[in-house]
Amino acid sequence: MTDCETCKSKDNCNVVDKENCEVNSLIKPTNEWNHIKKVIPIVSGKGGVGKSLMTALLATLLARKGYKVGILDADITGPSIPKMFGLSQKATGDGKIIYPAITHNGIKVMSINLLLENEEDPVVWRGPIIAGTVTQFWTDVLWGELDFLLIDMPPGTGDVPLTIFQSIPVDGIVVVTSPQELVSMIVKKAYNMADKMNIKVFGAIENMSYAICPNCNTKIELFGSSKTSQICKEINIPHIASMPIDPNIAKLADTGEIEKFNKDYLDKAVILLEK
Repeated sequence: MTDCETCKSKDNCNVVDKENCEVNSLIKPTNEWNHIKKVIPIVSGKGGVGKSLMTALLATLLARKGYKVGILDADITGPSIPKMFGLSQKATGDGKIIYPAITHNGIKVMSINLLLENEEDPVVWRGPIIAGTVTQFWTDVLWGELDFLLIDMPPGTGDVPLTIFQSIPVDGIVVVTSPQELVSMIVKKAYNMADKMNIKVFGAIENMSYAICPNCNTKIELFGSSKTSQICKEINIPHIASMPIDPNIAKLADTGEIEKFNKDYLDKAVILLEK
């Protein structure tokens, strides 16, 4: 058995059975200039449910409370974080370290779109190269002092999520879903993957839960009655937020002004992450 006191990940160890601590040898240390307190991926087993939006909003709200926050955009083939924050400058480097872009409110962002000559260029890479790039965003980017590093995950349970869970000292994940029963089923897939790898699940955020009628303020469940609370009870995780379909939020994201978000939909989720 390896001595835990000599392990670089001893303070962020996700291994329950210490006899199995060879798992820790997969964790890659970040560079010497980084001091990151909490690493929290935002995940889902399916695309199109709003992981990137939830990542951007949670980062905005945490930064507004005075925390030092970074976003690692691990969705290499579908990056959207820079656009939501209105980032047009490119990331820079000196051959040894990569410097992230910084938003108006001081959130540090690293995304493949900050390295491409044209943000509309496709990234046509195989899985191992994509996974390696994400790992490099952890090891080579100058994040500095951070209270929270949020990771905007790609959909599914493939190469990149597996690489992140094995290579980066993750403190826990937040699962994003939407009301349809099919998508709620995917919550279990994300939960089961995390459970198999001894990763804590902080809770689930349901996006697109309802719409508000502009004339009578009635809540309209466009996708039918939500199954998320039921699913969360079955797997014993908190249902920490329900986000409506709000055209104003979509406009903020489209215009690169997501940091102007001022609703209370995610307040409970932020308090949970603080704890």
